[in-house]
Amino acid sequence: MQAQMLAPAAVLIAWSLVMLFWTAGTRFPAMSKSGMDISKAKPGGRGQDLEGVLPDSVQWKSHNYAHLMEQPTIFYPAVVIIALMGAGAVDTLAAWIYVALRIIHSIWQATVNVVAIRFMLFLLSTFALVYLAYRAVMLTVFADPGALA
Repeated sequence: MQAQMLAPAAVLIAWSLVMLFWTAGTRFPAMSKSGMDISKAKPGGRGQDLEGVLPDSVQWKSHNYAHLMEQPTIFYPAVVIIALMGAGAVDTLAAWIYVALRIIHSIWQATVNVVAIRFMLFLLSTFALVYLAYRAVMLTVFADPGALA
């Protein structure tokens, strides 16, 4: 069951890289189209500096990539803890639900970005994450130390 529990985390890692390349693949052409020369960018420039400079629809990909570096940082250790302590089928299902909703959230935010729908996707994925966090706590804090010896 360890591989099955870790697989959703591996897929979310891969998806995060897809979003990174999607961000770069839309941002650099948009910068070029706007007349920006990245070789002449001021030292210390950041992606946030492009807000209001590049079209919002270009920036949405970057916003989503940043989101994938935030909440999933809780998902990854929860999945590892559950995998190490003994995942059940419901745990694996919850992890896949979380990943599927995060991918749908990414595609939605990167293309349509209607906030009400995006928030609902975020909220649903958060419920799956709350379950996973609960399971990680239950499997560790309330573990029988004698059973692990």
